[in-house]
This record gives sequence, structure tokens and C-alpha cells, in this order.
Amino acid sequence: MTQTSPQPVALPTVRSCPFDPPAELIRMSTETPLRPLAFPDGSVGWLATGHAVVRTILNDARFSARTELLRMPVPYPWQATPAPPGFFVGMDAPEHTRYRKLLTGQFTVRRMKQLTPHIERITESFLDAMEEQGPPADLVQDFALPLPSLAICELLGVPYDARDSFQRHAATTVATDGTPEQMMTAHAALDELMLQTVADKRATPGDDIISGLVADGGLTDTEIAGVGKLLLVAGHETTANMLSLGAYALISKPDQLALLRAEPSRMDSAVEELMRYLSIGQFGPLRAALEDVELAGQVVRKGDVVLTSIPAANRDPERFERAHELDVSRSAAGHLTFGHGIHQCVGQHLARIEMRVGYSALFRRFPELRPAVPVEELPMRSEMFIYGMHRFPVTW
Repeated sequence: MTQTSPQPVALPTVRSCPFDPPAELIRMSTETPLRPLAFPDGSVGWLATGHAVVRTILNDARFSARTELLRMPVPYPWQATPAPPGFFVGMDAPEHTRYRKLLTGQFTVRRMKQLTPHIERITESFLDAMEEQGPPADLVQDFALPLPSLAICELLGVPYDARDSFQRHAATTVATDGTPEQMMTAHAALDELMLQTVADKRATPGDDIISGLVADGGLTDTEIAGVGKLLLVAGHETTANMLSLGAYALISKPDQLALLRAEPSRMDSAVEELMRYLSIGQFGPLRAALEDVELAGQVVRKGDVVLTSIPAANRDPERFERAHELDVSRSAAGHLTFGHGIHQCVGQHLARIEMRVGYSALFRRFPELRPAVPVEELPMRSEMFIYGMHRFPVTW
């Protein structure tokens, strides 16, 4: 039985706390878990905020991830265009399946666990440099950003000495306030880097993902470069912001940090809880209905675009008790930070290891770590698709 739809709302984007989604989003998740949403172009779609509704949409083949069917919930210069070669997160089966099968074996739990000792070594090397430099330090530039950047570069086979360029261009591609010219320049630079990397691996293969894709022979160079660009951007932008924002959250909640120090075995659950609590992907995933679908008492019509709000779903009190609290002792199993269904993040095991190793080493080495400036001066990434911190000055 369908309900009368409430009036369309604009997407709430203003936060009153650096760790919490906009309060209006949380209210919606309990009152109207699926409601009409006014998009910036004047069209009306849907906003899904309830955990059960979001999970259902992400696992339902009647909702498409094809980028040419979607509209952005915030102003963005590129939208409603087909996914470029290799950008498999913006495709449906069978195109998505073709790419995904080639990558699944590269990111197995077993292979990621084999990487753990190496990630531990590079983590300690960045903390050594930070300690030698002395306080104050910028936790983003000195630790949170270089750790996953180096890890994903080594995994893909991308030269790490290109990091300053690709980090800058990657940040441009996930900003909501860039111009079309800035976006085009950033994407072109990343494409050039990845195409050159593919050419280098054809000439001199290594033990890395791009070399493996070249050897497999199932993809063109342009497709491999597209896959590489997607993994490079996603592989460092997300974990880097989780590392810095998660550290800030733990420092701001000393009881939770004390619990972790007293019981280091809780780190696995703490990582899951931090991902649930912080939910750094601000806008999406987006889906388009391929047919009329009745859901949560509403009828989503064929062609309607649905914005699923992971921050709201992960704070849904119907799914998580005391959802507004950070509790590193809870089981946050079932959070949707890595998505759900066939598009669930292919690199999630690597991200978990980087966070577990990173948080553990950081607070062991710097037990007195704290902000070096008043917290109201900390610059947050409110204008980015991936939320976090632009800088995090710390001392110890």
C-alpha cells in the first residue's frame, strides 16, 4: 500500500559537528526513510536514508548504477554521461561483471593479509619521519595521506614519485566546487599517468595489478588505465580521510581511546565502528530505477534517480542501538560504508588493514597526540564527495 509522498526536500549538507551527518538527514532516516528529493537541476528524485531501504536498493538489479542515467545531488560539472572505459562502478552487468572478475583475485583476504607486514613497515617509516621532524606536524600530509598512497601505488605499479601530482588531481576530481576546466585538466593528467604506467608495464612487467591486467589480455590499454585511475583515486582518498578523521574522533573521545589502549584486541571492531560512525562518503551511491519499484510505501517510477545516504543509513537507530554514539566495543557489522551488493568496494580488505595498522601504530607511538590548534580552526572537507580533513595540525 503506497503512502502520500511528502514534499521534495533539498539535500541537507550543513553539519553542526565534524563527526555527525547533517541532523536533518538523521531525522529523516526514522521519519521518512524514502522521500522525494529536489535535485539542483530542478528535477525530483528520491532520497533514501533508512538502513533497510538503502541496503535493499544497493542489492536490487532493478536499480542501475549507469552514470548516464544519474544526476548529482549537489552542483557538479560532469554528470549524466556514460562511464568512461574502466570506470566499472558506473556500469551494470554484464560490463561491470567483466571488470570485476579480473580484479576479485587481486584483492582477496589472503593476499591482503600477506601485505600486512609490509604495511606495518611503511607505517613505522612515516611515523619515524614524523617523530624525527618533531611537533607540530600535519597528520594528513605526514601520515594519513602518504600511507595509503604508497600502498596503492605499490599494489597497482604506479610510480610513487608522481604522488604530489596525482594526489592534487585526485582531490580535484572528488570536489564539488571545481570548474569544468579544472575537472578536465585533473582527469586528463590522471589519464596520462595511467596510460604511461600501462605502457611501462607492457615493456617491463612487475608483480602488480596493472602488470597482471596487461598479461591477462582481456582489456585494452585505455580500459586498464581507467581501472587503474579508479583504484588509485579511491584507494588513497578514502583511507587517507578515514585515518585522519578517525584519529581526530578518537582523540576527541578519550574514553574510547582509553578502551582501545587497554584492550588492543578491540581494534578490528573499532575500525568497523569508526567507518560506521564517520561514513565519509557524503553523497551516494546513486541509482536509477529501470522499472517501477514499490519500496517503503512509495512507488519509485522508471527513470527516477535515487540518492542513497550512507551517513544516514549508518546512523539509523532502527539498525544500530545508540547509533549517534561512537562505541568501539560494539559490533558494527552490517554497516554500509563499503556499499552492498555487486558494487561493494573491491579494496575493502586493504582499507581495513591500513586502518587497523595505522591507528594502532599511531597511538602507540604518540600516546599524547592532540590537536595543535583550536578545534574550531581545523579545516574540514565539507565541499568534497569524500569527507574528512584538509589538514590536521597535531602535537604530542
